[in-house]
Amino acid sequence: MAQPPGRQASGAQQPHPELVQAILKGIRVPELPYPVARQQDDVIPDWLPLLADCWREQQDKRVIDVLSAVGETWSVRQVNAAYLADRIMDVFLQTSGLHATLVRRCARLRFILAWQISEQGASAIGADSPVHGWLDSLHTLRGWSDSGGRAARQVSGWLDALVDVGNRCLEERNLAPFQAFARDWHKEQTQKEGRIDRLRQRLLETERGAARQRAAEQMARAVVGRALGRRELPPAVIVFVERYWLPLLRQVIWSDGLASDNGRHAAKLLEWMIWVSDPKLSDKERDKLYHVGEQLSDKINEVWARVQQEKLPADALQGIEETMVARLRGTPVDLAPVGNFTYEPRWLNPTPIDSAEVRPYEGVWFVEGEDEAQQRQFFFAYLEEAQEILWTNGEGVKLGLMSWHDFRDSIARGRLQSLPPINHFGDVVSDTVGKLEQVLRKQVEKRREARAKAEAQAAKVREERAMAEQKRQEEEARRAAEEAEARAREEAEERAREEAEQTRLKKERLEMARRQVDALKLGNWIAVAADAADPSQEARKLKLAVRLNATGKLVFVDRLGLNRTEMVADALVEAIAGGQARVMSSEAEFEDTLSRVVGRIRVGR
Repeated sequence: MAQPPGRQASGAQQPHPELVQAILKGIRVPELPYPVARQQDDVIPDWLPLLADCWREQQDKRVIDVLSAVGETWSVRQVNAAYLADRIMDVFLQTSGLHATLVRRCARLRFILAWQISEQGASAIGADSPVHGWLDSLHTLRGWSDSGGRAARQVSGWLDALVDVGNRCLEERNLAPFQAFARDWHKEQTQKEGRIDRLRQRLLETERGAARQRAAEQMARAVVGRALGRRELPPAVIVFVERYWLPLLRQVIWSDGLASDNGRHAAKLLEWMIWVSDPKLSDKERDKLYHVGEQLSDKINEVWARVQQEKLPADALQGIEETMVARLRGTPVDLAPVGNFTYEPRWLNPTPIDSAEVRPYEGVWFVEGEDEAQQRQFFFAYLEEAQEILWTNGEGVKLGLMSWHDFRDSIARGRLQSLPPINHFGDVVSDTVGKLEQVLRKQVEKRREARAKAEAQAAKVREERAMAEQKRQEEEARRAAEEAEARAREEAEERAREEAEQTRLKKERLEMARRQVDALKLGNWIAVAADAADPSQEARKLKLAVRLNATGKLVFVDRLGLNRTEMVADALVEAIAGGQARVMSSEAEFEDTLSRVVGRIRVGR
């Protein structure tokens, strides 16, 4: 006898809070409705009314598809919480091993799960979460089928109640109603497990006894069927065999087995009854016919009394005895075909089934059909006497029997398939978070590479800009140097021109001054600056008194003929050219004339 798997704990690890937080914050999935820019908390839309509508209508849509269809700008956390809830529930749908109808209805909890993940993070999908705990407990319903029976209706009632519970949770924005629902569910399941164990034990005891009876029936029918074959026998013999001797054989086989003394005697007497009654078998051996016929009635009564512990009814052998008298006298008897007496020949010499061949199938759930039409049945026990399989459902209720040979044929033809091991919700969560962690790590690495690439590109751009700026500055410096050099050349040329002009002017002044000096005559006046450093002082006026051409000296006197001043002609030329002296012959004459006039006037007075 095999026991269906009881309540088992998932071996999955608790999702790490920081990891789930990083997934909600950092993962990016293509084509999901992420916001373009960072949002402020006060502008993030409330998605709970939308999720409540989807749950109330029991939609089978994915949460992310619902968000994409609504013209709202959802936060990154909302989008990733919806994606995480969808992914967990999608994997649960595909791999839980539960019936398609059951898991489809449970997968609608994705709307509540998305809301909880967004608010609670890792604790929403941890083992302490009421949603996680309830979904993980569903493995006890692995054998549930949507058959319409009492067990199926009970589970459907719980699922209908879950809809109202979810509505209250979303309206109150609290999981307290679900927690109460989960407590009631676990309490009911615990009580039911005890009832199921007792039911299975009684069922096994009953079915083992019934299996022995069915095996005895099948073996007895096989023995009778082989003896009757397709013969034509007196109707009285056929009636006796079916009414009395077949039940006798069944009783002998059930209590003692066909190999017992009673079993062998009953089978042998059946053969003698057929042999005596069939002219084709016994007409050629009349002596033997007499011998058998004389003892047959007594032997039949003897075996009957030994097995049934009572005498055979008096009229039971009347037909047999009349047939035997007619056969012994050689009188023809009426014959009739045996008819369609069905039996399985394998029961004549049943081959024992090795327990090692049966053992791998015991305690295994099998499914027949596909999707929501599939029916699940549990290999509860192998009934060795009847070589039959006892099928039960998850409630321990008998679903039916199947011969071992039909079972093996169904397995070989694929009509029956074993269910894969149960995949707990906790394992689904652990696997999903683990895979998303790998995705997150790859995305973070790609972002790091992209950031490094962008920084390298920016550094390259900065370097190129710096090089361009340096080149521009060098070009400007080069142009400035060229311009400065050109200006310097121009200034040098200008200075050269000015110097040349100054030289020319100086030369001209010197030549003019020399002509003036050469043209000086005695009595001509010159004006000489009193102090070259102070041009504001009045110039001294001097008159040429002596000119010594041999030495080039010029002797000047003042107005009174005193204060003799000597100059070299070249020095006077330099002074006149430099502006420190000037020739004033006409002016001097005017002043001299004026002085004489003034003097005469004074004398006249």
